[in-house]
This record gives sequence, C-alpha cells and structure tokens, in this order.
Amino acid sequence: MEKLFNHFANTTAKMAGRPWTFILCLLLVVVWATTGPIFKFSETWQLVINTGTTIITFLMVFLIQNTQNRDAAAMHAKLDELVYAVKKADAGFIGIEHLTDKELEVILKEVERRGRDIHAGQPARAVRGRPASRMDEDLAVEGSTKNRV
Repeated sequence: MEKLFNHFANTTAKMAGRPWTFILCLLLVVVWATTGPIFKFSETWQLVINTGTTIITFLMVFLIQNTQNRDAAAMHAKLDELVYAVKKADAGFIGIEHLTDKELEVILKEVERRGRDIHAGQPARAVRGRPASRMDEDLAVEGSTKNRV
C-alpha cells in the first residue's frame, strides 16, 4: 500500500509541476468563467469552482508533503554519507536534522562564523570542537593498540 501511495504521490507531484497541467487548469477556469452568464452567476455555479479547488488543494497538500518528506530524507542520507566519507569532515554533523531548533541555530551560527573567518583570510577551525570519531577509525586504533601489547 505504501509503495502504491508513493508512486501515486510522485506521479501526481511530477504532473502538477508541468506546464500542460497549468494550461489545463487555466482552461478549466476560463470555461467555468464563461459559463457564468449561462447559469446567471448563481450560488451553485460559484460553489462548483469553490468546492473543486478546495478539494484539489486539500489533497495536493498531502501528496506534495509526502514527496517532499521522502526527498528530504533521501537528501539527509546522502549528505550524512558524504560527511562520513570525507575524513576531515566533522562526523558529528551526521543526523543533526534530529536536533532541536535551538541546537541547530547554535550550529548554524558557528558555521557562519567559520565561513566569515575563512573569507577574511583566517584559517578554518572545527565548528563544534573535536570532530566526532568514526567507527572504522576507532576499530583501527583498537587493533593497533592490541598489536602493541
């Protein structure tokens, strides 16, 4: 069921963003507007467009949010992998999307300060102190320590 919904959400989001979808919706509104005199601009005539657009908007919010949530999760996973793969990167940045807004704000201020320092010609320094260790580095250190004993 979840895969079917994801496929439907992706397809709908892609179609909603295409120029032809906009043109089709624009034509629908023009047809509706031109029928106004035929229906004497009645409340029912107005209710048709109001109800239709409300239902479509309501449903599209959930479909687009679903697509954006999955895109954001995939982006976080990719960025976490890049941070992990770059040895000089601070592995402590992995998973920061789960921090509170205040914790993220502190990190952002530190990153921005470092960026200003770099642009001013000052050397780069760690953002939050010592970079977090990586599991493979910990295992390598343990292995070399055991070999020495």
